[in-house]
Amino acid sequence: MSQDTIFSKIINREIPADIIYEDEQALAFKDINPQAPFHVLIIPKQPIATINDITPQDAPLIGHLYVVAATLAKQQGFSEKGYRVVMNCNEDGGQTVYHIHLHMLAGKQMGWPPYQEHKKQ
Repeated sequence: MSQDTIFSKIINREIPADIIYEDEQALAFKDINPQAPFHVLIIPKQPIATINDITPQDAPLIGHLYVVAATLAKQQGFSEKGYRVVMNCNEDGGQTVYHIHLHMLAGKQMGWPPYQEHKKQ
């Protein structure tokens, strides 16, 4: 299950990234294709391919990713006005790198639904 991904290469410093946070369990870096004025990816250092692969034993790690998001929101000044945190799962969910990651977006008003184009099944 632990395939070599672009994220594992960032964790191992094999490729560069604009890292803004790191601890023993997680890493956060700026998205190279930002969808908001502030768009970072928060990843666990432990490789987990998709949400479907999360086990009950991973619950503390997944919770930690959200603690990192809240910490970054406070540090960056977004905690009061708000921000969005999203985790995509598989192709139809928009996942392109198979190493779970939170997208943290802030710095603008977020719409709902996230996109207006609805495809008929």
